[in-house]
Amino acid sequence: MTSKQNILGIMSGTSLDGLDLCLSQFEQKEGRWHYQILASETVPYNEHWRQALASAHWLQTIDFIDLHKRYGTFLGEQAAQFLVRHHATSHYIASHGHTIFHQPQRGITFQLGDGNTLAAAAHCSTLFDFRSLSVALGGQGAPLVPMGDALLFGDYDVCLNLGGFANVSFGNEQQQRIAFDVCPCNIVLNHLCQQLGAEYDQDGHWASQGTVDTSLLQQLNQLDFYAQKGSKSLGREWVENTVLNIINNCPSTIYDKLCTFCEHIAIQVSICAAHKRVLATGGGAHNTYLMQRIAHYCAAPLCKPSRELIDFKEALIFAFLGALYLNDKCNCMASATGGKDCIGGVLVKI
Repeated sequence: MTSKQNILGIMSGTSLDGLDLCLSQFEQKEGRWHYQILASETVPYNEHWRQALASAHWLQTIDFIDLHKRYGTFLGEQAAQFLVRHHATSHYIASHGHTIFHQPQRGITFQLGDGNTLAAAAHCSTLFDFRSLSVALGGQGAPLVPMGDALLFGDYDVCLNLGGFANVSFGNEQQQRIAFDVCPCNIVLNHLCQQLGAEYDQDGHWASQGTVDTSLLQQLNQLDFYAQKGSKSLGREWVENTVLNIINNCPSTIYDKLCTFCEHIAIQVSICAAHKRVLATGGGAHNTYLMQRIAHYCAAPLCKPSRELIDFKEALIFAFLGALYLNDKCNCMASATGGKDCIGGVLVKI
């Protein structure tokens, strides 16, 4: 790897907000990694892609493969157009893809968006499929962002991401980076908001109008997942089959359900982040009510960085995982994902 490398990170989250693109320059000096965000943008999904991604897991095999290829082409076209709009160049693309299946206990994880068709459409060498090697080695394949947390944001006690799922990473006394999914977040909140005719709860306004349903809150907090120790991760399947089943069977109003689920998120986050200096990013960091409830249970203010970092930290870090791959450095820590340390990803060169 040269002294400086421009890498375009592409991220699509479970909340289906849109495609995050973040072009960053990475450099290693005096044993430390440094980054500079050169350009960033979110491309909202139109209704076609939102529905296609939301229902992909129901497709028959040949149709699923066709979507995998078409979505890869879409990602490549969006990457090429992004670079033109920002008058920028990228040495590599690092794509997370869109997670469709994640069942590491069965050795399964799948991120939609074929890297070969992406590279062909973007005319740029591309890294993709960052999770599969970890799962093959007995790990969870998630979360991967903690490697970037450790090397780029190590000054904070805890890095909290409030995306489709809430996840945390932090250093322990043995100088290991510990990380895991905490609980569902926007994947549930947005699902509830769609019943009110909106994509999300602006500033948590609707949640703030509700009242906590203590019975529902107790059911959520007692889910078996929260008693698990060590590396653990969540997938869409568990949310649909377990969490939404509980919520949908609850007679409370949507406002009360939103309020209760924010309370649930805040309680679960506080278990691992109380009295700590927390860097909060991800779409949920814009939810004023949710942030207030987390701060209440954590008994400490949360650190909110620039809006650009809140929105694009994950895309930035997937670009960084690409930089680590290109520098032949570990980009997947066993302390965070289980399994073994490894250099995950597949590289196709153009």
